[in-house]
Amino acid sequence: MDPSGENDAITTLKGTSDQYYTSGLRFNWTSGTDTLPAPIAAINKAIWGDGVQRISLGVQQMIFTPRDTQLSSPWAAGQPHNSLLRDRPYSSLLLGTINLINDTDRTRSVFGVQFGVMGPAAQGRQLQNGFHSLIGDTPNQGWSHQLQNQIIFQVQGGRTWRLPLVQLGGIELDTLPSASAAIGDYQIYGRLGDIFRIGQGLDSDFGTPTIQSSVTDGGDAYKSRRPVSWYVFGGVSGEAVAYDASLEGNTMRSNSLHVDKKWDVGEIHAGAAVMFRGLRISFSQTWQTQQFDGAKSGLFNYGSLMVSTKF
Repeated sequence: MDPSGENDAITTLKGTSDQYYTSGLRFNWTSGTDTLPAPIAAINKAIWGDGVQRISLGVQQMIFTPRDTQLSSPWAAGQPHNSLLRDRPYSSLLLGTINLINDTDRTRSVFGVQFGVMGPAAQGRQLQNGFHSLIGDTPNQGWSHQLQNQIIFQVQGGRTWRLPLVQLGGIELDTLPSASAAIGDYQIYGRLGDIFRIGQGLDSDFGTPTIQSSVTDGGDAYKSRRPVSWYVFGGVSGEAVAYDASLEGNTMRSNSLHVDKKWDVGEIHAGAAVMFRGLRISFSQTWQTQQFDGAKSGLFNYGSLMVSTKF
């Protein structure tokens, strides 16, 4: 079982306050090896070929807000330049994920689907403002103008290669190039990336997953090869984005609030992970280039904390 959370306030830079990608929560379960029912195992093998097979099931919620969360309406009188009309719209997504995972000694391949809803049914307003009320913070004012309910269905797939580079005095160095893509009524994108790691027991996993980025749930499978395995990592990725409903508005509504997305988005990743006694604990930091015209964050940044346990 793998609970994880991301937030724009968990950052090594100056903390941000509820802007753009502001919160992500996820719970995920990954099966043991080679326990798939025969029909599902046959599908997995037909897609990826021979390998160690798993299935991953997860549910996740993501919340997006504009930069100015105290404007009550994009059409409010006296608001400068109708600023909410030019900012990222309020939106939230509640998604279920089913991923088929196929591992070899040097690769992890993932194919799966995401399905759920974007809009009020995803409960983003209730979670965010409920938490603000709990801690005595000001509620965000513009949730009544969030994107409307839309059924989400995505198909996604990707592969990560684990390539050892050098080992000196028990310390290992490897690289994890990856490629992934998705198509659906939430996002259409292609993504390339690479991560460099230094530590011990690097063959225990294929890197740490994040909630928002790419094909994430398949990264939860791990098996520590030492009493204590650990690593620190850093890398970059680039994404070509053809469509993003959370930026461009509801797919079938011409009057939906929206902004002009950027087709090219880059990210810098850094963090650390440790595995011991069946646990994996990881923290990562992501710095992301602007996703839409008019974004004012520069390099937007958020942190991710994940705890995984075997049972």
